[in-house]
Amino acid sequence: MWYIAKIVFQIKGEGMQKQQFDEHLRLIEAENFEDAFFIARMLGISFEETLINQEHGLVRWEFVNVAELRPLKLKSGIELHSQVRELDEPNQYVTYIHNQAACMQLEARPVF
Repeated sequence: MWYIAKIVFQIKGEGMQKQQFDEHLRLIEAENFEDAFFIARMLGISFEETLINQEHGLVRWEFVNVAELRPLKLKSGIELHSQVRELDEPNQYVTYIHNQAACMQLEARPVF
């Protein structure tokens, strides 16, 4: 059976102004919910890492936990993710979305 897991990391670094969290959506194949939860936690732990940023400071992704785990029943049109955005410049966002769609359409055209 397939599951979709939301795995959350806290990003910690020197001189960071605001607390940041990185949410990953991952597909998990497992026999049951308990196994899927265990696999998702192991993925989270395995993806912890420390990097050096552009200012030569350390930045660490620390696994927080699995925030969601849902069975995935595939059918056309199923919702996988939804997010509400509050923006100061909505027209810029709409333009960005239209540009993204246009780029995808160009990439999907066959080349002769």
